[in-house]
Amino acid sequence: MARKKILLVDDSSTVLLLHRMMLSHCGYELVTARDGQEALDKVSTERPDLIFLDVLMPRMDGFQTCRALRARSETKDVPIILVTTRGEPHYVRQGFESGCTDYITKPFDGEELLAKVRGHLEEARSA
Repeated sequence: MARKKILLVDDSSTVLLLHRMMLSHCGYELVTARDGQEALDKVSTERPDLIFLDVLMPRMDGFQTCRALRARSETKDVPIILVTTRGEPHYVRQGFESGCTDYITKPFDGEELLAKVRGHLEEARSA
């Protein structure tokens, strides 16, 4: 069985490293992008099974990127988890309105994050 591929999108190299450290030991193939536009460029060739998407990024924020991903046939059903420091209700609502599957605020618990990843990948596989 092929390894599941996760696209990590964040403008912070520290956050990307943290996500890599949490997820690499689980056997996932990890691909990174530094902003929304780079993520859109990579999805066609990389075909991720799940996308972690920061909200606050240059060029294209996470909400714009999420809407653009949902508009594409190859990513319209891929689970997208928005990851951000912004936990205010209007940000969470905006996240789900943009099409995200889940919304996690930083700092987050590593075990909770892994449980969400596994859950969304299982859900996507059974759909």
